[in-house]
Amino acid sequence: MVSESFGLKRRTVLLLLASALLFGSIPAADATAARFARHYYSGWNYHPARTYYYSYYYYKPYPTYDGYAHHYCVYQTASPRYVYYYNPVRRVYWGRYDVEAKGYSELAEKDRKENLKDIPESAFPEPAAMPAIPESKDGEKMLPIDVSTLPSAKEPTDAPAK
Repeated sequence: MVSESFGLKRRTVLLLLASALLFGSIPAADATAARFARHYYSGWNYHPARTYYYSYYYYKPYPTYDGYAHHYCVYQTASPRYVYYYNPVRRVYWGRYDVEAKGYSELAEKDRKENLKDIPESAFPEPAAMPAIPESKDGEKMLPIDVSTLPSAKEPTDAPAK
């Protein structure tokens, strides 16, 4: 009877140890998965009142950030070379991605405005590498736009009548 009880306890301890090892490895797997999900773009939506497409750039300023922050990406098919980035908290456009040059132009603080029409073309520097993820301290670079996902230049089906 004693050896049977000892065997049961031993199996229970072994099972608990195996579980701890198994579940102990999950956070490492989650950390790896979270690294790849640190930032991403949503699909494109048409804004009929403003006649442009927009997408969300979701990001985590740091890997353990709870949830996601976001900026808007604005794309006008009438001028398909650029995708503009808008910060909804500060309410300013802060740069653009050049689809042809495959680079990013980050505006100086003084040139960031709420309306694109208020930003002169000369304010945009030459396209360069993508900037760091907004509010990040580790220097991780933003993902560039996947140009294959950009809406076509034809009128969307939900565009207002002219």
